[in-house]
Formats: sequence, structure tokens, C-alpha cells
Amino acid sequence: MAETAAIMSQEKIVLLPEAKAGCPMADMAPVEKVKSKIKELPNAVVISYVNSSVAVKSLSDYCCTSANSVQVAQKIPVKKDILFLPDMNLADFTSKRSKRKIIPWPGFCPVHHLLTKDDVIKAKKLYPHALLLVHPECRPEVCDWADYIGSTRGIINFINNNPVKEYSIGTELGVFHP
Repeated sequence: MAETAAIMSQEKIVLLPEAKAGCPMADMAPVEKVKSKIKELPNAVVISYVNSSVAVKSLSDYCCTSANSVQVAQKIPVKKDILFLPDMNLADFTSKRSKRKIIPWPGFCPVHHLLTKDDVIKAKKLYPHALLLVHPECRPEVCDWADYIGSTRGIINFINNNPVKEYSIGTELGVFHP
């Protein structure tokens, strides 16, 4: 995301404390493979998730976040195929919520993909009164068990506006700090 920030705010200095920092999910959609897939699907509209490389974003028709992926997909004419990358789980969530057929790229967020249905079942048994809140990058079978599915900001807002005191949260640890 630092490379996107640098392009969008060229008058500012963008610091990247770790030169080798990257996103394993973005790495699952290398630009040459994306170009090849686009050639296979010349009439498809390409939506790339914000966690994509700048090179992949440059090939895309739209860029989305987990908070607006459904709305972006709904804006695309129904006659068009949609190629969604790089996260197949967010693609599944977006497809179900937008009621659009989406061709998913076979990538995933390693952090969110670690959470399994068995993990959720164990958490539900240990904390039967807790609401399960998950990020849409989680596996579909995890999302099926969720009481709420939303972006990081959506999860935080849900908790802040809900009287329930117990939650099981399926997303990155950083959500706990805010």
C-alpha cells in the first residue's frame, strides 16, 4: 500500500520502515499472470482489492476495499463478467452480497485464511454468548458462522455501537488496539 500512497501523494514523503515489506496476498497475483488471465477474459471487468500491487491495479478497471467491494461490484453492468483479485474469499463474499457472478483469483490472505470452521466451532463452544465478527477475507465456511462480517473499520464500529460485551473476532490482531 505504500507504493499506492506514494503515487497518490507525490508531493509528500512516504516512509516504508521495512524495505522488504510486502503483502503475501498481493504476491499471489503477479502482474504477468494477471495480464495472461485478462487476455483469456477480454470482456471481463477487473476489480482489484486495495491489497494488490500498483502494477496489478494499473491493469484493473476498479479498485476496492473490503468495505466497498459489494457496492463496486453492483455498479458494473450485469452483462459483464467480473474478474476479482487477488483474494478469492473476498471475491466469494462480494459475489454473494452483490448477487453477481464473480470469477475469483486463487489468492488469499494468509492471516485470515488460517481461521477454519473448526476454530469457529471451538470458539462458539467456549464462548457461547459471544458474537462472532469476521473479516470478509476469511474462508466462506467461517463467514457462514459469523454474526457480523465486515472490514476492520466495520468490526470496530459494530463493537462500538453494540451493547454486547463478549465477542470472538476473526481478523488481524491490530483490530484490538482501536
